[in-house]
Amino acid sequence: QVPLVESGGGVVQPGGSLRLSCSASRDIRGIVAMGWYRQVPGQLRESVAMIRNDGSTDYADDVQGRFIISRENGQNTVYLQMDNLRPADTGVYFCNAKSYLQIGDYWGQGTPVTVSS
Repeated sequence: QVPLVESGGGVVQPGGSLRLSCSASRDIRGIVAMGWYRQVPGQLRESVAMIRNDGSTDYADDVQGRFIISRENGQNTVYLQMDNLRPADTGVYFCNAKSYLQIGDYWGQGTPVTVSS
């Protein structure tokens, strides 16, 4: 069973919006934080946004003020609202979950986002 399932990627014009969703399998216990990473070909996967159990958030500098991460703790579901999208936001977005019960993170399979006119 895939630990994290993402949805919501697609193709959008610059200035447009998308909302990504990610749901964690019920088999995952002890989640302390969930977030989103972005990867483009030839580059390392980089953190975009993260939200902890206490509601605190971190954002990459280039998405601050444009993206909002939110989470439904009771269901271990995380969302990424992406507004005013830019071509540089293009990439595959991976959902991530960190658990205190496991060494190493959980990852989704990725959902592609393309921002192009």
